[in-house]
Amino acid sequence: MKVKVNKVYKPSEDVVSREVGGEFVLIPITSGSDDPEDRIFSLNNCGLAIWKEFDGKKTIKDVVNALSSRFEGEVTVIKKDVLGISEELFKRKLIVKK
Repeated sequence: MKVKVNKVYKPSEDVVSREVGGEFVLIPITSGSDDPEDRIFSLNNCGLAIWKEFDGKKTIKDVVNALSSRFEGEVTVIKKDVLGISEELFKRKLIVKK
């Protein structure tokens, strides 16, 4: 299932986010699964900016618009980045549809 630009997403209640040693990580709360998708997920600065926009109120389109107003860059490139990280976070169940 793909994320939709007109849908609202929020961080899953089954994930903890922390800054550890200068790196921002998402830690799934799981029962010791060996699935690589259930492991710690590290965010770069771009990913962190996107993560912080998932407040359960904004659609993906709103996230793109918010980031476009804060950062220089083509809207199409920002949209591609937002959709890419959103797809990965959704696949790993780190964000959920509201």
